[in-house]
Amino acid sequence: MSATTLAPARPATARTRWARGAAGAIGFAALVELVSRTGLVDADFLPPATLIVRRALALPADPAFQGHALTSLLAWAAGLGLAAVLAVPLGLLLGSVPVIDAATRSVVEFLRPIPSVALIPLVALVLGTGLQLRITLVVYASLWPILYNTMYGLREVDPVAKESLRAYGFGPAAVLLRVSLPSAAPFIMTGVRLAAGVALILTVSTEIVAGRGEGMGVFIFFAGIAVPARMTDILAGVFWVGVFGVLVNALLVAVERRFFRWHHVAREAA
Repeated sequence: MSATTLAPARPATARTRWARGAAGAIGFAALVELVSRTGLVDADFLPPATLIVRRALALPADPAFQGHALTSLLAWAAGLGLAAVLAVPLGLLLGSVPVIDAATRSVVEFLRPIPSVALIPLVALVLGTGLQLRITLVVYASLWPILYNTMYGLREVDPVAKESLRAYGFGPAAVLLRVSLPSAAPFIMTGVRLAAGVALILTVSTEIVAGRGEGMGVFIFFAGIAVPARMTDILAGVFWVGVFGVLVNALLVAVERRFFRWHHVAREAA
């Protein structure tokens, strides 16, 4: 019996991935439409997908909704940016200096599992319930993925490359900037991409729990406490939060593939 060699599967193109994603979204919308129209689920709790999408497409023209969306976008961007500014240098420090890593590990491991939402009462008492509340909690939640990916990236740096630079007389700072940081950059970018999703979740959930001011979460919250509850508005707001998350993730993946193509090629070759 002759052995049959299977050809390696070709990676899906970007167009194919988008087509599959669109097919999945359309299939899910059709399922929602079916269970709502047939009465399997009360339409008061799950309106048909066509009504949700129609309301969602009308929302961007509403000035009030624009204010909610811009406020959430500002809190998300500011929190994620500050988290990156803090986490990357801290991760480089902890990943490069084992003594400091060992001295701070217990504190880091104590703080990391604390849910950011549990800190809302404390942060609200100290900073108030405005934009600063959301930014602070987003920074706290987004810090960890970037920090740990930075430290992990430093552990994956080729030791031969570092030793070669040291052999030519370069000091620790030069080795860090010339070898360690560029090698860890793809891992840092992955941490930022993961943190972007966490930041979006925290932004909206904090707005829902606080229930004040402006924001997508506030829009969803007031639609939920209305009598009767405006389920179409709730799900239309959730729709735009999901769309924003998908677009941000796609953008960051594109940036990652564009600037760190060498990293993906090396991983696939390994």
